[in-house]
Amino acid sequence: MKERRIIALLGRRDEPTDAVEDYCRYLGDALRAHGFEMELARVPWAGLGWAAALRELRGKAVEWRGQWVLLQYTALAWSERGFPLRFLRVMNLLRAVGARVAVVYHDVEPYAGVRVIDVLRRRVQIQTMRRALAASEVAVFTIPVEKISWRPARRKGDVFIPVGANLPPVQVAAESAEEKRDPADGIPTAAVFGITGGDAGVEETQRIVEAVRFAVKQVGKMRLVVFGRNSESAETSLRKALGDVPVEIQVHGVVAGEKVAGLLSASDVLVFVRGAISSRRGSAIAGIACGVPVIAWSSAETASPITDAGVVLISREERSQLGEALARVLGDRGYRDALAERSRNAHREFFAWPAIAGRFAEFLH
Repeated sequence: MKERRIIALLGRRDEPTDAVEDYCRYLGDALRAHGFEMELARVPWAGLGWAAALRELRGKAVEWRGQWVLLQYTALAWSERGFPLRFLRVMNLLRAVGARVAVVYHDVEPYAGVRVIDVLRRRVQIQTMRRALAASEVAVFTIPVEKISWRPARRKGDVFIPVGANLPPVQVAAESAEEKRDPADGIPTAAVFGITGGDAGVEETQRIVEAVRFAVKQVGKMRLVVFGRNSESAETSLRKALGDVPVEIQVHGVVAGEKVAGLLSASDVLVFVRGAISSRRGSAIAGIACGVPVIAWSSAETASPITDAGVVLISREERSQLGEALARVLGDRGYRDALAERSRNAHREFFAWPAIAGRFAEFLH
């Protein structure tokens, strides 16, 4: 059977890693089983300027008539400061050449903030998302529609599809096998995959320190493995704040997917502190994919199928809960194993790339 071509269209590349591009590549690999060949394309506005980038896109898009274009939306991919109104010009161009447009909402909520510019940015983002929804043939939401604050219009054909872990599928299956053992030295190990930059990262680091200090009192010596974005910038603060307790700290920086899978699978728990957990949080889903429990804050976005996995939900307002949850997971083998089993089952059913590709194939066909 001849494969049908579809296009994944992205905006500005994110650095040092681009999670949306990785998402598209893994999705494209999984869609081959359904008879689709995904081609990645970008609108290089950051390098060429918008006028030249749109001219270049128009030249490519004339060949996409009648084909599906999966237009990937995050606010910063289409605007340097998060005012993505030109995203709508891209949509209009695609519709003008006769492409079938599906918008994949990786950013489902507008940015927070109380400054005047934050309020204005939020209005622009909501306006853009609503207009893009109205102009698209299909919208793919990465959290359940009923959990979205701006209440998008319900349309037949729009779908909720969680994101997957940007990890090699074969590696995930091997590392998260049920026969996975605790680290050979028996030291309880907690992983942290990614820390936010700026003031938010300082707060997250403080929360990690508080939790580790509490857990050490309950379980004794432990290991803290930190990797991903901004992990290296947090290293000095972590070592200074935890220098007087029996914790071994390992910091790895940004690492490849294979290494991420190995580090998570060798850990007993993932402590997720980059905001609340939901079905659009790929770094949290990486823990689920590797069959480990996840401790995370809940919010209005938190819903099934995330809640079906081995996730320990805590309140961000109750500072003591992170440490208490960490101590319980590390100290109770039966509890930890039960959570890990839930993570493996949820991954197979909802978050594995074959499951995700199957949901996409339903409307692409």
